[in-house]
Amino acid sequence: MELVVATKNKKKLQEIKDILKGLDVRVTSVADYPGAPRVIENGRNFKENAAKKAMIISRFAKKFTLGEDSGLCIDALGGKPGIYSSRFAGKNKSDAMNNAKVLKLMENVPAGKRGAHYVAAVALADRDGLLGVAEGKCYGRIGFDLKGTRGFGYDPLFVIPKYGKTFAQLGERIKHKMSHRYHALEKARRIIEKYIEKEKDR
Repeated sequence: MELVVATKNKKKLQEIKDILKGLDVRVTSVADYPGAPRVIENGRNFKENAAKKAMIISRFAKKFTLGEDSGLCIDALGGKPGIYSSRFAGKNKSDAMNNAKVLKLMENVPAGKRGAHYVAAVALADRDGLLGVAEGKCYGRIGFDLKGTRGFGYDPLFVIPKYGKTFAQLGERIKHKMSHRYHALEKARRIIEKYIEKEKDR
């Protein structure tokens, strides 16, 4: 069975593939479907954006589809960047620009008040509609500078207190067993398994 992931972000797609290993599905992406509509992420929260991606792309591709939306919520910034994480630095954003903006806004925030958490929402849909939405979180703090070269997004800034290192330093082997995306996808795994079984019985 094919599972289309509603993203063109190659690094995010690879993470999802890694975490979903073991499932009896062939994971593809919306990049494999020329002409797919661009999904405007105008939901009020991560779950709404994920659901919108899943439903729009599943209707277009006529396939079982996974939509994902995720971001970083920083306590000292009132939960920002939140759902605007990927475009925090503006229209022509990049990971480097987004991280630089966070560091600038946090430059006078002391170590004890740099708490933050990542959030990921995963939605699953087929041509008949939404099948379910799952959410996962991972708590940490914002570092004072960029550290590490692995991962993407805000990973070089997001410090896991247990290790005293950023996700970008820890790498995929550890990240993929504790991240926000891991927790969301582990919940979504049950929905995927049930769907596979249902389709086999048809």
